[in-house]
Amino acid sequence: MNADRAIGVAGAGSIGCFVGGMLAAAGRSVALLARPRVIGEIQAGGLRLTSFEGFDQTIASSRLALSDDPSIFSEVAAVLVTVKSADTSEMADLIARHAPPDVVVVSLQNGVGNVAVLRDRLPGRRVLGGMVPFNVISMGEGRFHRSTSGDIVIEADAAGTAERLSVPGLHMRATDNIDGVQWGKLIVNLNNALNALADMPLRRQLAQRGWRRLFADQMAEGLAAIRAEGIKPVSPTPIPAGWMPPLLRLPDTIFEVLLGRTMKIDPEARSSMWEDLQRGRRTEIDYLQGVITEIADRRGLQAPLSRRIVALIRKAEADGKGSPGLTPEQIRA
Repeated sequence: MNADRAIGVAGAGSIGCFVGGMLAAAGRSVALLARPRVIGEIQAGGLRLTSFEGFDQTIASSRLALSDDPSIFSEVAAVLVTVKSADTSEMADLIARHAPPDVVVVSLQNGVGNVAVLRDRLPGRRVLGGMVPFNVISMGEGRFHRSTSGDIVIEADAAGTAERLSVPGLHMRATDNIDGVQWGKLIVNLNNALNALADMPLRRQLAQRGWRRLFADQMAEGLAAIRAEGIKPVSPTPIPAGWMPPLLRLPDTIFEVLLGRTMKIDPEARSSMWEDLQRGRRTEIDYLQGVITEIADRRGLQAPLSRRIVALIRKAEADGKGSPGLTPEQIRA
């Protein structure tokens, strides 16, 4: 990857703007392909990046290439794909038409099928899987706030792409098992829908045993499905995936100590799916709980909780009123 060429961000929403902004803050040349609304916010007051750790920096719009035209990728060395899973095919076709033949494409998306889609539609180009463990909230007016901790993980390659993309404040590390890492993230991401239905900050949700028990049951259902496929998930936290359900069921005081040692969460952090419901956007439920129900159908498993959550999220999408603010008991009903 040529360090003199720009790094493109395909679909500069919350994650894309934060990652691209951190790269720009470290002196990298960055090209953001974004919606006109996001471009307007950044042009008006710069790209402001904040985090629960106290980081606060504004990158002037003049330090970024901003456009809603994919021709902005005509000379980039790498493209970081951050669009929602449903938009992967369309974005791959845009990259195929506009990016150079030697571009490195890195998927920084939720879900487990995006890399296969990108490789299918970008033959001859180097496509790497990735995993973003932290959450970013769009605060409006060009501000993007990182609200949880963790390092980005990228599939290892001979060119050392993960190391080349790593900058101060945004560490990226390589892995030889990106499939396991992505499946491990999917299991943790099953809470995205629960948080979206709860309409409360993640930390407050996880502080309540009723919500944790629901999450534990959802994780156990998901783990049973993916193990039926012969998949061994790699946890994005220091705690192995198989240990998570019993740990989530622990009393509040014990769990609070455990959480504090393994993950830092902003008191106001919420899931991206909650933000999607609030903004009237389609969610990625089909690429999270929907993956579990699809496996269950093929393997003859029940997965009733996953099916219930898919139905509740789809109803909330159809109602268009944001989060329904349900209780654990209402979700189980």
